Amino acid sequence: MTVREERQHPPRRRRNSTSCAFRADPTPPNAKPPCLALPGRVDPSTASTASTAQATATQGRPVQRFDPNQLAVRSGHFIHGRLVTGDADASRDVLRPSDGQAYAPLPMAEADLVDQAVDDAYVAWRDGDWARRPPRERARVLRRWADLVEADAPTLAPLEAVGSTRPVRDALAWDVPFTADGLRFFAEYADKLGGEVAATRSDNLGMTIAEPYGVIGAITPWNFPLVMASWKVGAALAAGNAVVLKPSELTPFSVLRLAELAVQAGLPAGLFNIVQGDGRVAGAALSRHPRIAKMTFTGSTSTGAAIMAACAQHGPKPVTLELGGKSPQLVFDDAPDVERLAGIIAGAIAGNAGQVCVAGSRLIVQQGIAPALVKAIARRFAAYRPGPTWEDGPTLPPIISRQQALRIDAIVQRAADAGATLRGGGPVDDVCGAGAYYLPTLIEGVDAGNPAVLEEIFGPVLTVQTFATEEEGLALASHPHYGLAAGVHTADLNRAMRAMRALSAGTVWINRYGRSNDFVIPTGGYHQSGIGKDLGRQAVEANQRLKSVLIDFGSPV
Repeated sequence: MTVREERQHPPRRRRNSTSCAFRADPTPPNAKPPCLALPGRVDPSTASTASTAQATATQGRPVQRFDPNQLAVRSGHFIHGRLVTGDADASRDVLRPSDGQAYAPLPMAEADLVDQAVDDAYVAWRDGDWARRPPRERARVLRRWADLVEADAPTLAPLEAVGSTRPVRDALAWDVPFTADGLRFFAEYADKLGGEVAATRSDNLGMTIAEPYGVIGAITPWNFPLVMASWKVGAALAAGNAVVLKPSELTPFSVLRLAELAVQAGLPAGLFNIVQGDGRVAGAALSRHPRIAKMTFTGSTSTGAAIMAACAQHGPKPVTLELGGKSPQLVFDDAPDVERLAGIIAGAIAGNAGQVCVAGSRLIVQQGIAPALVKAIARRFAAYRPGPTWEDGPTLPPIISRQQALRIDAIVQRAADAGATLRGGGPVDDVCGAGAYYLPTLIEGVDAGNPAVLEEIFGPVLTVQTFATEEEGLALASHPHYGLAAGVHTADLNRAMRAMRALSAGTVWINRYGRSNDFVIPTGGYHQSGIGKDLGRQAVEANQRLKSVLIDFGSPV
């Protein structure tokens, strides 16, 4: 397949019947914004408080106004520092999650284009000086890149918001700054890694030397496109590698801008290439390519297993896999401040509409505190207001696709068929044309074998199980397959430490849930939730391999 330079796609004209864009006339501050949600299941016990809480939740926040139809989207692959595309017939329309309308066409790579991207990265790495540069010089490029990302927020944030499930206010306040700060973190680690001197015979010197692998293959998910790309690419580049990235075909555009900024920052062309396409073709070709020395992936457990198998067959080559989860929130009766706790638990499952790998999707709560806590969570759930990512008022973003929304509801209905009680929530009839939205849902009366307890739903669905004793709570918190993250809420430090030791999870949060905007603590799972770590020094070290050296200086040469 030959490639050619890609042109910028002009804004598309779209029918107004389902458009959710702000019109030419600014919406009056007190007027109803377009695309208001119709209710799903209504819980009578919380409906009366929903409007008040909803108004409070959005009060005082500045409105981010722009027309998503006027965004000029650059589409294509990114190879050797420029945008390219393949055959027009091989393109596919990418849909906006908020309204289901076509965003821009995306060229889909076949295996030969993946070969071209990998070979280009390999030659750039082999013949260039990136791996041989002093680490502080690699760090300087990464810091410049971070500064450009931060300054480019007015462009990056709308690209991220319109093409994904990330509200523009969150993209401005968190995704773009967190992406930039992540690159800075990896820059700081570039010159702080090294080998060791080993104790050997007195007339010998033994040492280990850390060296880059070469070309790293990376596949990232659709839920946090910019952030996930920066974690994979930043760590690999800091360690002296080149990277070929395949982003999700559902959210492919913001990372192209990220790559352009990398070249502007001084990253040599070819060290960060991007191929677009689906996992069965482009992802598979990347995983089995002989010049890919290591793979790193964030996504589903089933896809991770396929990547691991390909790397074993066409290598073997190492992998870092951050996979699925079904994370418990373990709450004891002595947990302080029920209202604060309800906010933590609601946010941990409704944030990004539950489309987070570490979402706290299983509430394991002691019987004494359960009624008050569940009621407080239900109130908070009822306050969420769905709407498109480019509007400021909504507090619940869309599900990535209608197909995924149907999958969420199918699991919820299977849970109900198995005897569970649904409290509020459910699918929304119509918010914004063909967008897919799902209201936060509580499921009570479930046992350990209920599908809503066992399966990763990847939506705003929280199951509730109660327990009497610490031992019973820990047993319920254990999952037969997953071990990504867990939360423990208690005022008893000794109990918290016992629970932390007993929980088989890669991350345990105590009296909080979620990261604290740091990068030092690594993230990664146990069991079917993955292998290896993202973030922390461990992420950079995982992108280097050790060479052992033994020098004999005991006798003349």
